[in-house]
Amino acid sequence: MKELQKQSYLTVKALFLSSMAWFVLGTSAGFIGATHMMAPELLANIPGLFFGRLRPMHTNMVIFGFVGTGLIGTTHYILPTLVRVPLFSETLGILSVGIWNISIAAGTILLGYGFNQSREYAEWPWIVDIGILISLFLFFVNLLMTAVRRREKTLYVSNWYFLGSLVFLFFIYFFGNAVWNPATGSVTGIADANLAWFYGHGLVGLFLTPLAVGAAYYIVPLVSRSPLYSHTISLIGFWTILMIYNHIGTHHILQAPVPTWLKVLSVTGSIAMIIPVATVLINLWLTMRGRLAYLHADIGGKFVFAGLVWYLIVCIQGPLQSLPVIQRVTHFNNWTVAHSHIGVLGFAGFIALGTIFFILPRITGKPLFNPRLADVQYWLVLFGITAFFVVLTPAGLLQGNSWYNGETVYRVLPELHVYMVIRAATGLLIVASAYIAFYLVFRSIFSPERKTE
Repeated sequence: MKELQKQSYLTVKALFLSSMAWFVLGTSAGFIGATHMMAPELLANIPGLFFGRLRPMHTNMVIFGFVGTGLIGTTHYILPTLVRVPLFSETLGILSVGIWNISIAAGTILLGYGFNQSREYAEWPWIVDIGILISLFLFFVNLLMTAVRRREKTLYVSNWYFLGSLVFLFFIYFFGNAVWNPATGSVTGIADANLAWFYGHGLVGLFLTPLAVGAAYYIVPLVSRSPLYSHTISLIGFWTILMIYNHIGTHHILQAPVPTWLKVLSVTGSIAMIIPVATVLINLWLTMRGRLAYLHADIGGKFVFAGLVWYLIVCIQGPLQSLPVIQRVTHFNNWTVAHSHIGVLGFAGFIALGTIFFILPRITGKPLFNPRLADVQYWLVLFGITAFFVVLTPAGLLQGNSWYNGETVYRVLPELHVYMVIRAATGLLIVASAYIAFYLVFRSIFSPERKTE
């Protein structure tokens, strides 16, 4: 335990600060993209800000830069803490963070200049893919060697999720980006569509979800001051998500000429996702039953609880909208945009922010710089993502029903304008919360003050 207390936590601090920087950049890019939906001519003459370039810059910065980096940072604190040994190598950790950030930055810049592989969430050029894979390998080696040297014999479920997630991501990233084909980063025909959505859906389900769930399994029992209800149930959730999630991405392309057996498998797998989701939510709900006051008294616990509520909403929507009869109306429109935002920011993003705020005082030896400001940030991002969801869901239903009933696109677009204006306005709240979060993390790490008011 003395060794743990003497740790510098440089890797964790670097990952947390990087996450917040990408939070600012990613949400700012998203807001600029939202202005294109509201006023397409506003920034029409700036090539680097064309919507076709800006949109992948935004999605990749948020998924990998903000949420992914923040959750990887939590693993570098939680795993060593649970196994009761220091991180294997801070030097290796800092090297990993450097390669990771350089790769994300290079990918963002190249997208701005128009270098794009034109595959959703896999737009980065080949050289960036290599950097991401190297950093993932180094992250995994560092954490695995830490676990190998453990003093705690039992591997708590969080560590199963953390190590599993990095393994999952390495392989789905390699195959999903067709790294063996540097020229295009893709294969050909319908096989590429299948491969792309194996990757695109797996990016959320086998990267962000395991990291976020693992963090929640650590935070909730601690903040609620109650032991985990069932370790066995938690492991059932781990193995079922591994078995079910990897083949459901095809539900994004049910209208495409993919094999019928694969469509059936993807839809039934989507419905079966109720099993791993239920194990997580029921297990954590029973853990914090009667103790919600403790969770809401802690800023980290409050964020994590909100993230779990969004997880419930996302995972009710997901199986339902995989059904062809529902997807006819909900797919390829703003309904899906709303769904993806509450999945990445509402669920995984909230848990990332919660764990960062929970862990910071424990690695800096001083309270969070300004808890009241953190509470303001919580309400800004909560109201922002809720409004985003409430606005884009009916916009998607308007689009879906109009097109399903034969309305022409040019008649539907004017009806969507008011929704796009509100979308941009509520996006400002999320951008503001990002700047506040960066300020809080920066001051909490570097400020000598112990401001508690």
